[in-house]
Amino acid sequence: MNDLGDPSPPSMVDKARLSALANPLISVLLALSLVGYAFGSYGFPVPKVLLFGGLEDGHYWRLITPIFLHFGALHLIFNALWLGLLGSKIERAAGSIQALMLIVAIAIASNVGQYLWTGSVRFGGMSGVIYGLLGYLWIHHAIFPRPIYALPRELVGFMLAWLLICMTGVLDFLLGVGIANAAHLCGLLAGMALGLIFGYVESHKRANRQ
Repeated sequence: MNDLGDPSPPSMVDKARLSALANPLISVLLALSLVGYAFGSYGFPVPKVLLFGGLEDGHYWRLITPIFLHFGALHLIFNALWLGLLGSKIERAAGSIQALMLIVAIAIASNVGQYLWTGSVRFGGMSGVIYGLLGYLWIHHAIFPRPIYALPRELVGFMLAWLLICMTGVLDFLLGVGIANAAHLCGLLAGMALGLIFGYVESHKRANRQ
């Protein structure tokens, strides 16, 4: 029991609510990923309106919606943790609108890359976006250092090594699942390009103010 001068520490629910309020965009993306997980993992037929494509029908949102589809609990949990870690950095520092623009651009690049590489529309997951956010933070911080964008070298090294391991096809063979390697690589390159652009612009603005 606590007296009036010693308030109880915030509960897990309180912490989750505060985190959602601080990162509304990331919270919405996580909620949509949970919906996509239900379609991808519980035998529901995935609606055509969520699969990649749709340009001929004017369904432009289908360039993005595959990022919300998840196939298995580990797939969802892994992506949710990384999205929360990396995405919240950008949302807190740059705001929800800029973070949304970055994520949309990376999502399109990673999804288009995966489709062009495989020719299939049946893929999904947030990992292409995650690699894009990693690349954005990595390059942006190198050009225009911001403490909130700093990432441990070990983390960047691990993610790049994981990308290369996945590209060998070893995990596809051992786990019996298909990994969207093209989406990972295209997402990373798109994020690095955006980090270069935004980092240079912010660095140039700072130089002009001095």
